[in-house]
Amino acid sequence: MRVISGKAKGRRLKAVPGETTRPITDRTKEALFNILGADIENASFLDCFAGTGSVGIEALSRGASFVRFYDLNRKAIQTIQENLQLTGLVQNAQVIQADVLRELQKPPDRSFDYIYIAPPQYQGLWSKTLQILDQNLGWLSADGWCIVQIHPLEYENLTEHSLIRHLVEFDRRKYGSTLLVFYERR
Repeated sequence: MRVISGKAKGRRLKAVPGETTRPITDRTKEALFNILGADIENASFLDCFAGTGSVGIEALSRGASFVRFYDLNRKAIQTIQENLQLTGLVQNAQVIQADVLRELQKPPDRSFDYIYIAPPQYQGLWSKTLQILDQNLGWLSADGWCIVQIHPLEYENLTEHSLIRHLVEFDRRKYGSTLLVFYERR
């Protein structure tokens, strides 16, 4: 696991000890950032269920102005902090140990251009997170995107099932056993 491009290109990242996280593959991460392209520059990025911090760190390396990392796991928080030190990208990062679902129910203290949601698999957490954001849209900037990383078997059309009303899916990409689903405001 490494930083693919930008200021910290080539730097190896530490993994979270144990089996609690499932890091994004370099292939999927590269595809994601190819989709985001130059729009990541000066963007604000919220990395939910951040794990190693790999996605948010990639955003910082490629020029994001600010990244907030949320994770509940203490070992993940320590790993994110270590990876930020290793890459020299501490300055524009905020690392918070918290329950993402609880945090997103609070009034937003800022809006983000990108909200990345990559929760533990098969617990329905991606759907719960999107439903909370759908009810508390202030977290997402007017032209921002929510991006969900799940296993393809977890996917369900939340709009079709009336679970979300203000966010709409506009793209879906599969990379092996990873599915990226993109949402924006209706």
